[in-house]
Amino acid sequence: MSSTETRWGPGVNAEAIQAWDGPLFDRFVKFRHIVTTGLGAHGDEALRLNPPQEGQRVLDVGCGFGDATQQIAALVGPSGEAAGVDAAQNFIEAATREAEEAGVPNAHFLVADVQTDPLGGPYDAAFSRMGTMFFISPVAALRNVRESLVPGGQLTMVVWRRREDNHWLYRAQQIVEGIVQKPEEYDEPTCGPGPFSMANADTVTDQLMHAGWENISLRRCDIEILGGNDMDEAIDLVMSIGPAGEILRLQGDRAAHLVPEVEAALCEGLLDYQREDGTIWAMASTWIVTATALQSA
Repeated sequence: MSSTETRWGPGVNAEAIQAWDGPLFDRFVKFRHIVTTGLGAHGDEALRLNPPQEGQRVLDVGCGFGDATQQIAALVGPSGEAAGVDAAQNFIEAATREAEEAGVPNAHFLVADVQTDPLGGPYDAAFSRMGTMFFISPVAALRNVRESLVPGGQLTMVVWRRREDNHWLYRAQQIVEGIVQKPEEYDEPTCGPGPFSMANADTVTDQLMHAGWENISLRRCDIEILGGNDMDEAIDLVMSIGPAGEILRLQGDRAAHLVPEVEAALCEGLLDYQREDGTIWAMASTWIVTATALQSA
């Protein structure tokens, strides 16, 4: 689908924005109790290792529901500010509403394509929890973030490591791919390069260097996360979100007759992750990436 065919404008990321603002938003709302808790653990560790300082202005890139933005707002205190940015208007509307309901006056939100749009600032630091992996040109996006920071400003971002170290997601993908093939033509928008586009440490380092960052460090973070309160929910989750869910979403009704076979295969494949109480838990592996904005770039 050409970006010019969407109501999200002619930008290079329009198709991905359409996906995140539409079908993926609905699915993340449905599974928010699992997704934000699991990913939140990795974000919490990143904020523990690299906490924003009181009084700082911090940009939260790809803020989603804004839960991390509210955390940052608490850390920087009343004299500081947390600005959450996301390209999907539905996420920003939800984040704004929830921050207002929670009484967090030093958090605000804006709709913007981080790759191309002005981000405000200058900010003292930038943070991102799984929000930098879906740009057509990550170097351009990371350069735009760097240009919104003061010289020497700190970037902390959490990205997925390689899919082989996230066994539950990768196993679900392999199972689905063995039954349903990703279509060559489809009507649904895709989410961009995908969640594992920054899994390679050398690639991420090169991207950051070309975008004007220095003192680049990647720290592995492995934390077990909840994949479902029972097997049915775990199967529903991987069939809705992630690489396996993307294949099924793009196939749509053309794969409807294969759904029972997929569900049965996933039930067998995910049994290794089920605990005695029926819940599904699996190790999630991420990089906590830090870098410093060059004084002049």
